[in-house]
Amino acid sequence: MFKHILMPTDGTEHSERAVERGIELAKLCGAKVTGIHVMQDYRMLIANDAMVPTGIDETMQVQAREQAARFLTFVQKAADAAGVPCDTLIAQAQHPYDAIVDVANERGCDLIVMTSRHRKGLVSLIMGSEASRVLHRASIPVLTFRALMSADHPDKTLPKS
Repeated sequence: MFKHILMPTDGTEHSERAVERGIELAKLCGAKVTGIHVMQDYRMLIANDAMVPTGIDETMQVQAREQAARFLTFVQKAADAAGVPCDTLIAQAQHPYDAIVDVANERGCDLIVMTSRHRKGLVSLIMGSEASRVLHRASIPVLTFRALMSADHPDKTLPKS
């Protein structure tokens, strides 16, 4: 069915649950996975502010890369434990959804598995949802796992190690 699954992660617990489910699916299908974390392109944010101290861009980049590496280590370890082939990738973009869809296309992925956090009110109008943007832009299937679930949902309890 699926041969190559792209799994974006933002390091949240919800994202990790989606990664675990995506790896289960990959194992069932005999697919490989690619974990991706998209770092914010701080150069675009800093370019508009002339009062930024020298060196702050490099410091922010180093910290963001270290954080991304931690997020992707979770993906790699989960895939290794399941015996699923896995690559990881750190991308940088102003809009994470653009990078996610572009990488899926470049790497020949046939499914994107990610979490979806449903924001409410004004926050949803301003920030929107990366999952929703990926869903609307991607030409391949997107499987989303809801971040919010009822207290009695089977996924609500942490998986046993």
